[in-house]
Amino acid sequence: MITIQPFENQDTEQIVNLILNIQQNEFQVPITINEQQDLLDIPNFYQQKKGNFWVAKHENTVVGTIALIDCGENIGAIRKMFVKKEFRGKEHGIAQKLLDILVESAQANQITNVYLGTLERLQAAIRFYERNGFTLIEKQNLPSVFPIMAVDTHFFEKEII
Repeated sequence: MITIQPFENQDTEQIVNLILNIQQNEFQVPITINEQQDLLDIPNFYQQKKGNFWVAKHENTVVGTIALIDCGENIGAIRKMFVKKEFRGKEHGIAQKLLDILVESAQANQITNVYLGTLERLQAAIRFYERNGFTLIEKQNLPSVFPIMAVDTHFFEKEII
């Protein structure tokens, strides 16, 4: 049984461990917690204005995350979408459930467009976004309010209807 709920403080350590393990060990992205201080202050970084941070749990263990940053101007940024390797795929559908909750929240809050950045090597993630109606855009076509991450190489946009 998978549950998805907004971030609560007691989940911080599990979230940090999940994300760092996926970034560093699975995908060899050279990033540390020092470069992601947002993970140590989720309420003030993500749960502001129309933004939020959701966690997927299996038996009280965090197995997935996704965040929506309210960039202003009816624009949102997707961040921190991670699913533990053992819980990926259509069998569990966690990534889809997380994205669906984010899109529903964006719609309810009149966010008209969401953007995200990712790495070229994350081909499964890119295919997932494309299947969900995201289109590849050039970095220079991102809205000025979108917070670009230095490691990202590919950018996507989705109109929220």
